Amino acid sequence: MSSRIPSVLALSFAFITTTGAFMPPVSAQQPQPPTTDKYQWLEDVYADRSMAWVNSENDRSAKILEADSRFATLSAAALKVLESPDRLAMPRLSPGYVYNNWQDAQHVRGILRRVTLAEYLKPTPDWQTVLDYDALAKTDNQSWVQHGLNCLHPGDKLCLVALSAGGEDADTLREFNLQTGAFVPNGFNLPKSKQNVDWIDKDTLIIGRDWGTGTMTKSGYPFVLKLLKRGQPLTAAKEVYRGTPDDVGVSAFTIHDAQGHSATIIGRGTDFFHREYHLLTPSGTAHIALPGKASINGLLQGQIIVTLNEDWVPAGVHSIPQGTVLSLSLDAVRKDPQHLVPTILFTPTATEFAHEVAITKNHLLLTTLANVQGRATIYTRAENGSWSSHKLPVPDNQAIDIVSTDTSTDQFFLSTTGFLTPTTLMLGDAASQTLTQVKTTPPQFDASNLIVEQRFATSKDGTHIPYFTVRRKDIPYDGSNPTLISAYGGFQVSMTPNYSGTIGKLWLERGGIFVLANIRGGGEFGPAWHDAGLKTNRQRIYEDFTAVSQDLITRKVTSPRRLGIVGGSNGGLLMGVQMTQHPELYNAIVIQVPLLDMLGFEHIAAGASWVGEYGSVSNPEERRFLASISPYNNLHAETAYPEPLIFTTTKDDRVGPVHARKFAALLKELNKPYYYQEITEGGHGAGANLKQSANTYATQYTYLTRKLMD
Repeated sequence: MSSRIPSVLALSFAFITTTGAFMPPVSAQQPQPPTTDKYQWLEDVYADRSMAWVNSENDRSAKILEADSRFATLSAAALKVLESPDRLAMPRLSPGYVYNNWQDAQHVRGILRRVTLAEYLKPTPDWQTVLDYDALAKTDNQSWVQHGLNCLHPGDKLCLVALSAGGEDADTLREFNLQTGAFVPNGFNLPKSKQNVDWIDKDTLIIGRDWGTGTMTKSGYPFVLKLLKRGQPLTAAKEVYRGTPDDVGVSAFTIHDAQGHSATIIGRGTDFFHREYHLLTPSGTAHIALPGKASINGLLQGQIIVTLNEDWVPAGVHSIPQGTVLSLSLDAVRKDPQHLVPTILFTPTATEFAHEVAITKNHLLLTTLANVQGRATIYTRAENGSWSSHKLPVPDNQAIDIVSTDTSTDQFFLSTTGFLTPTTLMLGDAASQTLTQVKTTPPQFDASNLIVEQRFATSKDGTHIPYFTVRRKDIPYDGSNPTLISAYGGFQVSMTPNYSGTIGKLWLERGGIFVLANIRGGGEFGPAWHDAGLKTNRQRIYEDFTAVSQDLITRKVTSPRRLGIVGGSNGGLLMGVQMTQHPELYNAIVIQVPLLDMLGFEHIAAGASWVGEYGSVSNPEERRFLASISPYNNLHAETAYPEPLIFTTTKDDRVGPVHARKFAALLKELNKPYYYQEITEGGHGAGANLKQSANTYATQYTYLTRKLMD
């Protein structure tokens, strides 16, 4: 029901979606902020003075944007898309059932519901509600946002329900019986914390959380793991592993296969990208001699599946390139975790790289990106230990994503999607190597006069940067077209084509052009594409984005007067850099839940965990570079900037609202125009429910309309 192999961080928003992270509690020791920051007082997130400033800024901007005659129309259109009753109900396979989390006008916070697979495949399934989050929020008098389930293998009967107050990354975990649809009396109940938890067995959890003073890293993640037995108070939990406060974090997960093998793995994140893996044994822990940049994907037929993110030379084996997917015998690892003998499944090429890995009962499913085009392959292990592969017949020019697998069967769900192709759900069977289309999202906007093209811009160092353009077929090449560019550029996150009803309805259908840039820092071309923009090489990422912008202007697709850009989180940092380095190129900049103070980011929220991506002010060379690109530190009174829209949420406990607040405050001091919107709920996203998200979209597209279309 949920991934048990954790990701330490992710940055996400309306246009960009990835995976989770944590913010340090007040007790965590953190790098100290610069002493000359006059707007440091805004870092006290909930202080009366801070919230008075927020309310004033919100009111000022709302009086302009929400008073625009188009705001109500855009908000209604966005809500209609988001609450559409015939949108795809994305499935999660579980033994005997298909589960789905669903939100609509009647279920604002959502419900967890289920049907059998046969029922799910019907045009209108007869869903059974298992857990009503709106009712639970009312009972508890708490603004719960569901963060998913972590269920006990095998069977998925007992689950830990993750509940967040207003969308924060911190959550409360309660034990729930999925079969009876009720919380377990006197079951496991873990109070609010930034925590990672997994099952050892039905009566034992392995937990990383805030155990008290000195148990959280400078990044705000747990570094102490303990075992908790059913019926015990947290104070009785037994410590089994301890990292250090300087780690990014320590977590544990249990991998299982259908053949009865299992292992509990501890991952110690020494920085954001490097991790030590340890096998939990009855006598303690044993270090597994994997390279630091590797990911354990799961277990199949007693084989641990691993993806490499750096080159590796195991003892007695030739060099294995980064991006390789391989297997290791669990029995062999248990006997000798220091001398690993890998078997190769997939080796990347110059243009094709691993994207996602998932496991069924007897097979492995791998999706890849070939020039940012999706592919899917089934791998099967023979009795002699060799692996064979079979490519699945997926459509060209679309993104392919693994939706769900279940180790009790060989069935799985894939989704295919494109900018103009509504998301389609395909049911696969790894045993018969078949793939059948079963459901499709009804079109949510008129795409009859639109086309998609992939082009390449040349960055400053000569690197060719791919980007997708979604436009009308008959645009004039005179620079008059309102154009919106989005990108992310970090953390090895791949940005792929995606059908978005909100972008389509609120922008494309109204004559706008949408561009997605696959700049360095992402994972579209494997780990090397990401590594090329790490730390002091990061200026390459910004030059890539600038090159795409300039290419669109040179080809007269658009002009600076009609060109806008949008990005969230790490993409929000990208927006801030573009604003300060190239204000002449743009007339609209939407900066969403951003990092902007790059000299102070290490002490803000979970910032210390991202030193592996950005570098640290404690390193003189890295500090000089961060000072050169930090948007907050590169605003100048004499420069004319485009008027940005800065968006954040008070309950963002990942990046935090602080960057956005201070950036806006400095713009105000310099008498520079800007719009500001800070909503209370939503965490690191557009809102805690669909109505809040619709309001956020309406605000942003009203702004873009005024700037680029008027």
